[in-house]
Amino acid sequence: MARRPRTPPPTTILLVRHGQTPSTGQVLPGRAPGLHLSDAGQAQAEAVADRITPLQGTNREGQRTVTAVYASPLERTRETAAPIARAVGLRVRRDKGLLECDFGEWTGAELKALAKLPEWKTVQSAPSRFRFPGGESFAEMQLRITDTLWRLAANHRGETIVAVSHADPIKAAVGAASGAPLDAFQRLVISPCSVSALLVGEASTTVLCVNSLGDDLTALRPS
Repeated sequence: MARRPRTPPPTTILLVRHGQTPSTGQVLPGRAPGLHLSDAGQAQAEAVADRITPLQGTNREGQRTVTAVYASPLERTRETAAPIARAVGLRVRRDKGLLECDFGEWTGAELKALAKLPEWKTVQSAPSRFRFPGGESFAEMQLRITDTLWRLAANHRGETIVAVSHADPIKAAVGAASGAPLDAFQRLVISPCSVSALLVGEASTTVLCVNSLGDDLTALRPS
């Protein structure tokens, strides 16, 4: 009798939001280039690197536990990923699938001005029905980030990887993994340099933690 094909082991993905910037909470920076971490953001990046470092080790085959560090191409994510990669002895790999949502004509706008627009209520309460003028819809963003994480997971079966991204894509990914409708994703909070962990298998995804800021991450180490 032929044996059934062995199911590939799942991949642990540590989703890290980039650290604080000088405009965090004030404007919608989107994909505009040239935004770097503030001093506080740099300290946050070093701190999250310290939290992830204990996860690095070797498995029974003598291979690294944390095998890759990915970041979106924007400066603030790459600067957050740099100390993480250095701490675990790897280099940062760029992946466009981890990019911030394309806010189109809203890119660079002040949040307090956007909050006065009639469309803002839709953004907050019914994001599945909203497309940024000249940019992405939330549904397109969610599909992009989930497809990206499935692709990365397929390339790193049985491994742990880090993916440094942005608040909205991480919220969308966690929401999709939990089975929540897209219209509920704004209820999630993803703080600067927080860690949200997903266990991505061949057929399903499990949420391991969300918006972890100070918890011990060693429990996420594969046994």
